[in-house]
Amino acid sequence: MSAEILLIISLSIILLMSPFLSNLLKLPISIVEISLGAIFSAFHLIPHNKMFNLIAEVGFLYLMLLAGMEVNLKELLRMEKALFKKAILFLIILYVISVGVVIIFSLSPIFIAIMPLISIGLTISIQQEIGKRDWLDLAIKIGVLGELLSILILTFISGYFEFGFSEKLVTNVTVLFLFLLFLGLMFFLMRTLFWWFPKLKHYLMPGVDKYHQDVRIAFSFFFIMIALLINLHIDVVLGAFVVGIFISTFFEHNKNLEHKLAPFGFGFLITLFFVHVGSSLNLSLISLKMFEDAMLIVFSMIFIRVIAGFVFYSKMGLKKVILFGLSLSMPLTLLIATATLAHINDMISDYWFNIVVFASVLEVIIVMISIKIIEKGIQTVKK
Repeated sequence: MSAEILLIISLSIILLMSPFLSNLLKLPISIVEISLGAIFSAFHLIPHNKMFNLIAEVGFLYLMLLAGMEVNLKELLRMEKALFKKAILFLIILYVISVGVVIIFSLSPIFIAIMPLISIGLTISIQQEIGKRDWLDLAIKIGVLGELLSILILTFISGYFEFGFSEKLVTNVTVLFLFLLFLGLMFFLMRTLFWWFPKLKHYLMPGVDKYHQDVRIAFSFFFIMIALLINLHIDVVLGAFVVGIFISTFFEHNKNLEHKLAPFGFGFLITLFFVHVGSSLNLSLISLKMFEDAMLIVFSMIFIRVIAGFVFYSKMGLKKVILFGLSLSMPLTLLIATATLAHINDMISDYWFNIVVFASVLEVIIVMISIKIIEKGIQTVKK
């Protein structure tokens, strides 16, 4: 049997098995998919090839598109000043404590960038599992700011590793900030355009449309933005996220679009992304020492977010602060991306690279199980 056929059969079996195992084991489906990816890979049933890697990357970008669609920029810009100040304080505390953790445990300086990484892609998966919650809504709002900062830092690190402290690095960072300014200008122009011509948005995305024009426009924006950022040498994660925000902000009248896009993502593309993450974990390298070091990374990342989350204590209370901190503790792909860059450029050893990959998967499992247990306890108390 060829490697391609074996890969197709293995992925098909995982796609089929995941929902049943999730219901049987009472675990979030993303954990099941990551675990099955690791197990199948350990038995050499998931041979990697360029196509699988590409589809998995598209799956992650699709997840970021859906994550962006949870954010309405108009509402974000109307965020209360007090809440915005607390959000900035949360991020500052996150980085300050991270420096302390790196010094105390004598970790590589790159962990100062790794520890505070925030990505709300998997936070959306939590929402898919348990539904809307006030603490989750706050986590997504704060997470947007944290993710933008994380992507900016990742872009700078990538540029530094590629160009060093040189004119090319300055050019790369300048292009990024010019792109952000361009996005701000586009937001202003689109808001003005739709204010003068309110029917235009309904023409572009009609409520009733047998040709699925809204889906076509969403995918067109998605791939055009990715192509543009690849050409500008900017992390494409930012582009997928921005397209989601753009759609939710200016086409908020189309309530069905997210429901049209989500099943294809969580039923196929995003599933393949989770399987790919699991398959990248080399179970044969796991040892007791490696497990201990991975758990150090996991609990350090959770600890600093929960501690920083206490700036919202007066708004949410203890349990929701813990849930808030946990929900922002899964920067899975950004974590792996940063570790990969550090590993390629000899900032961390093979041993620590495998630890970070292992920790990133463990973190998702621990966080999602913990949230489910705590959230179930809260719902039981309410009853």
